[in-house]
Amino acid sequence: MVVRMRRNHSQTAKRRSHHAIAGVRLSKCECGALRVSHRACPNCGKYNGKIVIDVVARAKRDARRTKRKQTDLRESGHDTSQKETEPATATKS
Repeated sequence: MVVRMRRNHSQTAKRRSHHAIAGVRLSKCECGALRVSHRACPNCGKYNGKIVIDVVARAKRDARRTKRKQTDLRESGHDTSQKETEPATATKS
């Protein structure tokens, strides 16, 4: 039988030392906010000088969705954020 040639942990770790994930490369938008390269700005909705995302409409839609989700949770009785808790009053006799 052939002896299996195996790399030890030290050699493997040395090889993988360059596999670390690099940080996100950010660039500045026209509005002054930081954004990821080749993506539309989440603050103003511009990409390459043109408005591609209607930020106001998106904010309204998100507000409507969260409001609808909260009302659905309240109606079903699963809402934990609005639950009233009784204060713990321990009295000794």
